[in-house]
Amino acid sequence: MHQTIPPERFYPYLTWQDVDQMPDKDQVVIIQPVGAIEQHGPHLPLAVDTALGMAIVGRALEQLDASIPVYCLPPLCYGKSNEHWGFPGTVTLSASTLMAVLTDVAESVYRAGFRKLILLNSHGGQPQVLDIVARDVHQRQPDFWVFPHFVWQVPHRVGELLSPKERQEGIHAGDAETSLMLAILPDQVDMERAVTEYPPAFEGLLSLEGALPMSWTTRDISKSGVVGDATAATAEKGQQILADVAAGWVTVLEEIYRFEPPQRWGD
Repeated sequence: MHQTIPPERFYPYLTWQDVDQMPDKDQVVIIQPVGAIEQHGPHLPLAVDTALGMAIVGRALEQLDASIPVYCLPPLCYGKSNEHWGFPGTVTLSASTLMAVLTDVAESVYRAGFRKLILLNSHGGQPQVLDIVARDVHQRQPDFWVFPHFVWQVPHRVGELLSPKERQEGIHAGDAETSLMLAILPDQVDMERAVTEYPPAFEGLLSLEGALPMSWTTRDISKSGVVGDATAATAEKGQQILADVAAGWVTVLEEIYRFEPPQRWGD
């Protein structure tokens, strides 16, 4: 059941007495992975985002100092993926459903006595949803700190392994994701069906993602479901990416464990 997570750090393997008697629960870090089940082109399975998120957090927890108390919940495999529902196979929650589920999870974690929760997101279509949940939960429970973090936002050097065009435009099922899947689930990757497809160029200040984005769905910008160069992927590159991003997460987990809340004014 724990899959990539070290069993001693898998929250569901604890008993209620383990949780009840755990010392210094306000410093313990709980992780809720949030993924997706959605199309990733003709060469990758629907489970990419969930699989990659779990592989990275599992590797990080393997390397984390045993004295730092961090526990991982089971992944929420479904996310807000409606930008991909033009492709068969995608399973999506609405934003309101995802918000409700994550809020309920957070409140359960808080009731158990914990005060630090990471919403570890591995799907690019839902960071804003997690941001809203984190802020609203903290507003209701000021001593509860929720960290809505995207798996790729920790310190890493993945860009050094990618072409300039891929770094700029490869946002889905391209080189990085395909390489990682070749490293962790090679039997689920069909490189004979891998393609290269980039979105149309936009002139001026507007872009798909960035400071001045627009609304779009994947069908607007891709025939295959790929936005990037999947053909450049290799398992060796994927192993480097996995190691580098996991190391970044070790640093972030250490920092969240050491995090001391700022003084609260106005109470």
